[in-house]
Amino acid sequence: MFHIAKGEFIAKLAPRPMDGQPAELKIGRMSIDKTLSGDLVATTVGQMLSAMTEVKGSAGYVAIERVDGTLFGKRGTFLLQHHGMMNRGVPSLSVTVVPDSGTGELVGITGEFTIIIANGKHSYEFKYTLP
Repeated sequence: MFHIAKGEFIAKLAPRPMDGQPAELKIGRMSIDKTLSGDLVATTVGQMLSAMTEVKGSAGYVAIERVDGTLFGKRGTFLLQHHGMMNRGVPSLSVTVVPDSGTGELVGITGEFTIIIANGKHSYEFKYTLP
């Protein structure tokens, strides 16, 4: 049975060096730090790789972040994997729990994390299962 957690988050992104990559490749790296509130009270740390193309509105990114916190009173950590694309301005994004990454009371967690950006604020809807 799926459960749904909702809340808001603040994200801090910071550029990081891309060792050994010529600038014309348009590949970048950033750190991701988030503070989540609501049904999931947590902090995250992660890394993102991104690539831009010569076509305006086309790009891609991947990221991994470690979530450390409390989900409806259950304490632990888990990993989220991001896969994002912009295809000539049309976005798609998938953020899922990495299998078998849960610890503590979150062992066995699975799910999909939806990022919502509206009116300049970030919020989330996390559809998940626990054994």
